[in-house]
Amino acid sequence: MGITAGLVLSIMGVTGAIYSYEPQILKWINQDSYVVQVPDHAKLTPAELYLHFAKQDPSMQINSITIQSDASASSVVNIAKEGHRRGYNMLVNPYTADVLPEIKGEGFFDFVEDLHRRLTAGEIGKQITGACVLMLLYFVFSGIYLRWPKKHSFRQWLFVKPKLKGRNFIWDLHAVVGTWVVLFYLVFAVTGLYWSYDWWRSGMFKVMGVERPQQGGHGAPQGGQGRPPQAQQATPQAGTQTRAQSGEQNRQRATHENRDAETPQRSPEQISTALTATWAQFPQQLNRPYSSMTLNLPQSAESKVDILFLDAEPQHERARNNATFNYANGKIEELELYADKKLNEKIMSSMLPVHRGNFMGGVYQFFAMLASFAMPLFFITGWMLYLKRRKQKRLTREARQGSNVVHLDPNAQPWTILYASQTGMAEQIAYNTSTALQQAGTPTFVKALKEVSIDEIQQAERVLLIASTYGTGDAPDLASNFAKKHLKQNYDFSKVKFAVLALGSKEYPESYCTFGHDLNRWLHANQAQSLLDVIEVDNGNPADLEHWYTGLATITGSEVQAVIVEKTYDQWQLISRELLNPNSLGEPAYDIQLKALHAETWHAGDIAEVQCGNGVERIMQFIEQHQLDTTESLVYALRYKDLTSKDLMQSTPIDSKDFAWLEQLPNLPSREYSIASIPEEGYLQLVVRQKQIGENEHGLDTGLGLGSGWLTAYAPNDDNLLLRIRTNPSFHLIDDNRPAIFIGNGTGIAGLMSLLKQREQLGYTQNWLIFGERQIAVDYFYQSQLEAWQQAGHLQHLDVVFSRDTVQNSQLPDQQQQPRYVQHLITAQCDRITQWVADGAVIYICGSIDGMASGVDQALTEILGETQMDQLREEMRYRRDVY
Repeated sequence: MGITAGLVLSIMGVTGAIYSYEPQILKWINQDSYVVQVPDHAKLTPAELYLHFAKQDPSMQINSITIQSDASASSVVNIAKEGHRRGYNMLVNPYTADVLPEIKGEGFFDFVEDLHRRLTAGEIGKQITGACVLMLLYFVFSGIYLRWPKKHSFRQWLFVKPKLKGRNFIWDLHAVVGTWVVLFYLVFAVTGLYWSYDWWRSGMFKVMGVERPQQGGHGAPQGGQGRPPQAQQATPQAGTQTRAQSGEQNRQRATHENRDAETPQRSPEQISTALTATWAQFPQQLNRPYSSMTLNLPQSAESKVDILFLDAEPQHERARNNATFNYANGKIEELELYADKKLNEKIMSSMLPVHRGNFMGGVYQFFAMLASFAMPLFFITGWMLYLKRRKQKRLTREARQGSNVVHLDPNAQPWTILYASQTGMAEQIAYNTSTALQQAGTPTFVKALKEVSIDEIQQAERVLLIASTYGTGDAPDLASNFAKKHLKQNYDFSKVKFAVLALGSKEYPESYCTFGHDLNRWLHANQAQSLLDVIEVDNGNPADLEHWYTGLATITGSEVQAVIVEKTYDQWQLISRELLNPNSLGEPAYDIQLKALHAETWHAGDIAEVQCGNGVERIMQFIEQHQLDTTESLVYALRYKDLTSKDLMQSTPIDSKDFAWLEQLPNLPSREYSIASIPEEGYLQLVVRQKQIGENEHGLDTGLGLGSGWLTAYAPNDDNLLLRIRTNPSFHLIDDNRPAIFIGNGTGIAGLMSLLKQREQLGYTQNWLIFGERQIAVDYFYQSQLEAWQQAGHLQHLDVVFSRDTVQNSQLPDQQQQPRYVQHLITAQCDRITQWVADGAVIYICGSIDGMASGVDQALTEILGETQMDQLREEMRYRRDVY
């Protein structure tokens, strides 16, 4: 409905905004018609104007004459004219009776009004616009419903958040501006339907407690109600008679004609006498200032004249007063003042001013006009949100590819390759190993360790195990159930021959390759025969992997060629670096945004591997230390080199003329970061904590961590950095719309943000975020985005905790004060946790493994029980990206 009705409502909004200032615009472009020079004598009276035109053209049928109190304002003579069923307003010089130029622009506004009401398509167009206005009512109330239940601040309600990007900014703009204009649109819709449907009009009179006027001679209610907008066009000055007024005069005249159908028409002399007497006596008896006064020419034998007049400062152009004056006895027989009406009566007799906004004053009318002009914004943003969702669904369908399948020779005994992977590297090496063996003529079978049974291992007889170590020496999450269930049990593996490839990082020596060694000891203890010593791989080092393939060639007796996918880094431009937590008690955290200089895509949950670099200051220290000539090419060549390799420098002399030593310098290590954005946003976003470590073990005096220092301080803005995307399937979204609980702390918000953005693209709204940091005032990362999601219903629950604040705000004695962390929120929400998990929820955890991840794991185990936690891991409903 938003898409189909949006275009029509956009047209109605723009035309309505233009039409609302029709009087002011017409007066501005027709000064020579509305304003005259003031001479030193009085204006012509209605009788004098009447006689002037009656003598000039006896066939002219004059309906009414309007005199303005403003000395410079023109007078109006309304006459019968073909094509003007409510009379034609002839503007005349009030001092000379000269006819002033016709109003320019009326034809344009007639077209605008016709487009606004009927799309220039007659009755069919009227039905279309009426239906679209009914849809606008639905949009208004559904929008209120979607925003009202959310807990959010005044700022969330009314302020657009320019820092949001992509679809989130579009949604926030749509919602916030919608809040600004919702009252205006409600008034527009309710009053606009007054002219669309008779049943709606009747209902309004009933609801407002006002008796609906009877139909007059022109088939429209008397008193001004029920006329279409073209019958209500006002002249640009408050005192000038309107087409609506002249129409009312015609209807009143028609009523008199119907009442006295057989009465002879009055002569010009009689009419002149009536106008003269009325003009001489009525204003004095009224004794009330006015801005304009309209005298309807008497058409019957009764000695009465119907009069309309506006107060000196009328509320709007429809705030008319009505009177009937008996000029025979000089008495006012009827007087109905607009000011004496009740509010409901004023509203129902002034529907056009209410619709335009000037009923509530000039300030309201101005903002109503802006709201009307804003109507296309909702059509455009609605379209953009719709198209982005369609595109994302298409990309998601295309990305859902099945895993690689190895086709086996059923007549040959394969090598069974089992892998235990956390971030996907072990899985990748397992399939590369399979490829290498198959190319050597050896069949293979690849399977995740979590999916294999003890019987399958016993029957396989020849097994290769490729295992990562995760956390503080643990099995990867997807293999933890296998480890808990089997590694402390005894089995008969006497027929099994095996080899183990253990993956780890020497940066964590206390847990380096631990799980791979645990598997090796377990198999040895159960009589399995080891074909190779455990081969360790440090951060995917190609030299270590070469040892693995060399060992495979030895044990298989085949020419096994190494299949090593070298790390290939791409150029990414650093486009933004923003401090997220100024004045924080903790280390600075930065929002880093990079732009791909090539076609690039990734999945929510994937990892960015950044090649670390040296800052210019460190490079210049090295050049000065070794007395080298400073050149731009040398500075760039040293950017990614490990300048602390002391052993290599001793064995390879550094020569300022021969740069062969450069090739011998190893590259700096890489660092991995969770990605906080999705490809549709057009940039890659990281959240990096700047580590303050002082001088490191290699003697670097930067004082900052290798990776964090490079990204947050030393890499030049707008410069190109080296980065590669590494898939992380164990932290990808599950492939359906089940509930999801997202838990994290600190910079772990990055991995959770990408998942939440992806869920938003897919339209999955059963989301719950639990997040912790230090201080709410400075460490609430992406607060605007998260609260906007909660407000929009994308986050059904948002629970945050700030450890330093909980201590400072505690009323307990100092010795009893304890900070609260994420795990405490989980414990406090145990009932909801239990219910969401029972409903099929997937749990995603991202952040520090020390403290948060272990504490969360313990809290969840206490709530759900160890058996259910094992089941969640088995069903891949417990996914972690912790570090």
